[in-house]
Amino acid sequence: MSRDAEAALHSTGRSEQEGAKDQKDQEDAETAVTVLVALGANLVIALAKLLGGLFAASPALLSEAAHSVADSLNEIFLLASLKRSKRAPDSKHPFGYGKERYFWSLLAAVGIFVMGGCFSVFQGIEALRSGSSETRTGYVVGLIVLAVALVAEGSSLVRAVLQVRSQARQDGRSMREAIRAADDPALRTVLAEDSTACFGVVVAMVGMGLHMITGQVQWEAWASVIIGALLVFVAYQLAKQSRGQIIGEAADPALRQAIREFLEAQPEIDTVTTLLSMRLGTRSTLVAARVDLVPGLDSEEVEEVLVRLKKAVRENWPIADQLFLDVTEASPRDRARARRERRQLDRAVNGEPEQDEAERRPEG
Repeated sequence: MSRDAEAALHSTGRSEQEGAKDQKDQEDAETAVTVLVALGANLVIALAKLLGGLFAASPALLSEAAHSVADSLNEIFLLASLKRSKRAPDSKHPFGYGKERYFWSLLAAVGIFVMGGCFSVFQGIEALRSGSSETRTGYVVGLIVLAVALVAEGSSLVRAVLQVRSQARQDGRSMREAIRAADDPALRTVLAEDSTACFGVVVAMVGMGLHMITGQVQWEAWASVIIGALLVFVAYQLAKQSRGQIIGEAADPALRQAIREFLEAQPEIDTVTTLLSMRLGTRSTLVAARVDLVPGLDSEEVEEVLVRLKKAVRENWPIADQLFLDVTEASPRDRARARRERRQLDRAVNGEPEQDEAERRPEG
């Protein structure tokens, strides 16, 4: 390796990477506070709902208590993920432990499904089969507990929404784009939990109110079933996202497009035949590109070009900290595939549908 290349390698945007690390540390600290707020709210609410549900013999209120217990356990999972994902790489995990977040988020989704969704549906079905009645005092107690729960859950939801908005503003995204990107599974889970909890409390209040007015427990029973079905749906969506990230999900299309366009714009690169990526966590992304260099470069020039490109990519996109460039000779088939991949990537960035069958066929 030439001296210039070696010097560049040891100074690959250190200040930029440290700045990105500090930003991620700050975001993780904010997420930890958001999770702790949600945990405190859920513990208080779970106890209040449980006592109120037992006193009022309310299936909807008991289902909400189960939901809050599941949420409390999930917050503990998320706190564990925040801590364990920061561990340094070692011989067994050379790319670090960033995917711990996805694993614990998957456990949180399972908790929502089993302890929240299934129990809520069970409570609703039991109420439909057996029937029950409540005293007026029981109704009042139940509605008061739900009102307190709505305030607490709403406060936690506001905290999560404000954090998402802040991060979206820093990244130059809209709120919708930030939520869809789902960069932080812990924050995504808290946001989903709190949104579902607020909606569930409203449904429970409506069911209990109609039960009080009509004297028919079916209203509360169906409210419990609706809450359970909603929790099952949310759990499925969270588990689906976590599953994809654990298996190995590609980086954001906008990031892939930016890196590809940067590489293709370099005078030493003739063609970027393939660009592969995989999220390694919220702090790290693996990017592997096969590039065909222009003819006439000797081995030392090739080495210096690769080192310079790696340095530039890491400086401009610190999240792409694991970068591998493979020099290859592009065949006509490779160039055709590269054109198709560029078009697919452009469509993904623009939110357009997949390509048609004619475009899937090899060119040339």
